[in-house]
Amino acid sequence: MKTALIIGSTGLIGSQLLELLLDSEEYARVITFVKRDSGVQHSKLKQHIIDFDKPEDYGNFVVGDDFFCTIGTTIKKAGSQDAFRKVDFEYPKAFSTIALQHKVKQFLIISSLGADANSRNFYLKTKGEIQEFLKNSNFENVAVLQPSLLLGNRKEFRLGEKIGALFMKLFSFLFIGNLKKYKAIQSAAVAKAMFSIAQENYKGFHIIESDTIQEIANKK
Repeated sequence: MKTALIIGSTGLIGSQLLELLLDSEEYARVITFVKRDSGVQHSKLKQHIIDFDKPEDYGNFVVGDDFFCTIGTTIKKAGSQDAFRKVDFEYPKAFSTIALQHKVKQFLIISSLGADANSRNFYLKTKGEIQEFLKNSNFENVAVLQPSLLLGNRKEFRLGEKIGALFMKLFSFLFIGNLKKYKAIQSAAVAKAMFSIAQENYKGFHIIESDTIQEIANKK
């Protein structure tokens, strides 16, 4: 059985993914890196409370098979573009570098539909830049999941997401054909797909867009 590592395990997708990992027969051990005690207890779980600005201090703990990165924020919540970039680029970059040094085989990350290193949108540009960094890494497999608008119960209120979710529900019938990938998706479906992709033993670099994420989640 495998060992899973995860950053972002207290977030919307991460918390649901953590449940899947702990309940799974595929993983004998699950290692999380968190800012504060999550309160989750399980015989498989090893939680490390760390300073994310000093990831190198915890490198010896980054040992396993599959690394799941579900960490992320918004510019509004972070407080500035620099603070946002730290969470969505610097932290994944640092942990992926350490994971690669310790011969972790797979790195799976939640990005965003439309992520592009050349985008004029700072959010999408940052997401695209971490994708490009991982594309040039030497993991056996890198899977980048690009969900559309996420549906689910966040701990914090996001007005834009609430409005977007209402719009998606009212006009979901419009999202067909080439527009299908823009349809809102449940966070639980993303977590389920992320887990499933990790079991497929793909090789290389893969971007999985939202409609394909939904299809993968529907299979099992």
